[in-house]
Amino acid sequence: MSEPVVHHCLFYDYVEDVVAKRAPFRDDHLALAREWKDDGRLVMAGALGNPPHGALFVFRVDDPAQVDEFVAADPYVSGRIVTGHRVVPWNVVI
Repeated sequence: MSEPVVHHCLFYDYVEDVVAKRAPFRDDHLALAREWKDDGRLVMAGALGNPPHGALFVFRVDDPAQVDEFVAADPYVSGRIVTGHRVVPWNVVI
């Protein structure tokens, strides 16, 4: 029997009026996400809400510390667009 695939969900909370405030950081944020997507660590990601109030990222990594590496490198975090985050393991059954 093969090892289960390990997923971790990263939830971001955003500042008020995020659409206007994220503009200076957006290209670099998306470039980071594409890099992780291209190498298979990031499965999918996107904003939550309309207008956005946060985001959800689904990672395919064995160690949640890898998600922390993404957070540490994210321009939205260093640019203070993200007001809080949490990483939750996801037990995918289907």
